[in-house]
Amino acid sequence: MYPALAVLQALKQIGELSSPLVKHQLLWVGGSDGMEVELVDRADVDFEGIQAAGVHGVGLRALPGNTLRLGRGFMQSRRILSQFRPDVMFFTGGYIAVPMALAGRSVSSLLYVPDIEPGLALKTTSRYADHVAVSTDESMEYFPGRSGITVTGYPVRPELSTTSVEIARQTLGLSEDLPTLLVFGGSKGARSINRALLSVLEDLLYEMQVVHISGKFDWDEVKTARAKISGERQERYRAFPYLHEEMGAALRAADLVISRAGASTLGEFPAFGLPAILVPYPHAWRYQRVNAAFLEERGAAIVIEDSELTDQFLPQVRALMGEQIRLDEMRQAMRRLAKPAAANHIARILLELAGESQQERM
Repeated sequence: MYPALAVLQALKQIGELSSPLVKHQLLWVGGSDGMEVELVDRADVDFEGIQAAGVHGVGLRALPGNTLRLGRGFMQSRRILSQFRPDVMFFTGGYIAVPMALAGRSVSSLLYVPDIEPGLALKTTSRYADHVAVSTDESMEYFPGRSGITVTGYPVRPELSTTSVEIARQTLGLSEDLPTLLVFGGSKGARSINRALLSVLEDLLYEMQVVHISGKFDWDEVKTARAKISGERQERYRAFPYLHEEMGAALRAADLVISRAGASTLGEFPAFGLPAILVPYPHAWRYQRVNAAFLEERGAAIVIEDSELTDQFLPQVRALMGEQIRLDEMRQAMRRLAKPAAANHIARILLELAGESQQERM
C-alpha cells in the first residue's frame, strides 16, 4: 500500500514538472473491505473495490469460498477495466492483484515486488506483467530467466524523511537528552512484541524514552498499562495505536527500532539509517525471515526469534543502547542500503510503458 502511494506521489510530481497541463488519470483498485480506502482518499485518488481472497495455505474449509471471491473479483475487474481503459497497470503485491492481472492481460503492466522473496500471488501476477521491479539484487534469483526486471529499491513516501531529529522529537513530545526506542508491530500490531515491551516497560523507562505504535487490537491493553505508570516515567512513554503523518517523526527520532520484518523494513529503516532488532512473524511463510536475514547479514540489524522475545527483549535493547560504536556501525550499514530514488525510478518505468501503450493504439 505505502509503496504504491509513494509511486503515485512521484507520478504526480513528474506530471507537474513536465507540464502544468499534464494530468495523469489515476485509479486505485483495492479490497472492497480493505483498510486502504481512507489512505487513498487522503491522497486524492479515485478508488474502486473488488473482492479477492488468498488460496495458498488457507485450508480446505476456506478454499471454496475464497475461490468464489476471486471469481467475483475477476468479473468486477473486467467491468472496471472496460470503463476506465488504462494505458498501464501497476501492481504492488498481494492476492488482490490476481483478479485484475488476469482480467487485464492485454494491458501493459508493471509489478513491484516489495519483499525479497515473492509470494505465490506475486509469482502468479508476474506471469502477466510486462516488467518487474524489485527491492534488492537478491530478488533476482526468484525470477530465473526473466527479462524485463529492474532493481529499483523500496519506494518511500517523501514526507516521511523531511523533518530533523529536533523537530521530530518536539512533534512527539520527547526529550532531546534521552535515547529513544521505537517499538512498532506494523499497521495491525504485533501482540508478542507489545506484551514483551509491556512486561519490561518500567525498567526501560528508567534508562530511555519509548515510542510505542501498538496497533489497534492491543490498544486497550496498552492504555491500561500506561495508566499504571506514574510520574516522570509516564512522560517518557509515548504510545499510539497508529501513526500516519507522524510516522516520519517516529522513525527520525528513534535511536533503535524493534519491529517485525515486513517489506517496509527494507526501505524505511535504510532511509533513516535506523538500527533495528527484527522479530520475524512466525506464523506465515518465510518472507519476513528472508528480509530480516538480509539486513542482519549486512550488519544493519539483529534478529530475535518470536519464541525468545520475552527473555531477550530487555537485555538486547540495553546492550545495543549501551554500545554507541556498534549502533553507529549499524546506522551506517542501514544507510548504505538506502535507494532514495526508488519511487521516481518506478514512476518513470510506468510512464514508459504507458507511452508505448498509447503509441500502439495510434
